[in-house]
Amino acid sequence: MENKTRTIKVWEVELLSPPPAVRHCKKCGKKTEFLSSGLFRINAQRKYLDIWLIYKCSNCQTTWNLPIFSRISPKSLDPELLDKFHNNDITLAKQYALDFDLLRRNGAAIGSYDYRVTGDSFFNGPVELHIRSIGSAHLKVSAVLRKKLNLSRKELEEKISDGRIQSKTGQDIMRCRMTDEIVLIVL
Repeated sequence: MENKTRTIKVWEVELLSPPPAVRHCKKCGKKTEFLSSGLFRINAQRKYLDIWLIYKCSNCQTTWNLPIFSRISPKSLDPELLDKFHNNDITLAKQYALDFDLLRRNGAAIGSYDYRVTGDSFFNGPVELHIRSIGSAHLKVSAVLRKKLNLSRKELEEKISDGRIQSKTGQDIMRCRMTDEIVLIVL
């Protein structure tokens, strides 16, 4: 089927809040969720800076500092960025709290989180569906489809195996995760 006969629709996946970081809490003595406080800690050691994003245990409020920069020269940072760290810029804090790779590199697992999918889910004929992720959601594409289309796993699998939903690039829809954008064909 040619692209000319398909309607283009766009969905946007947006996290409602930064996900919790799951790690061992020394005070609780077990793995717990740590929530971003939205605050940065900056420590100056002679000519170098250490910058962390502060997380708090959801049970006991013990803090954990997520390293953002370690032993970095203040001259190597953009002055505007450094000001944002000093002023606890909310957008910057959210950006780092949504950096799943940064969290994993620092020994934290990603806890469950809420998200919403905006866009029209009513399809009248063949559709080229662009699903865009705001932030790096790392959700399974199948979970996004099931939530937005209100389908069971079995119903979604049937639509995929029948060819009614397919990835434009041939990815396995049941296994692949969201990136900045994925394009599906819905018949």
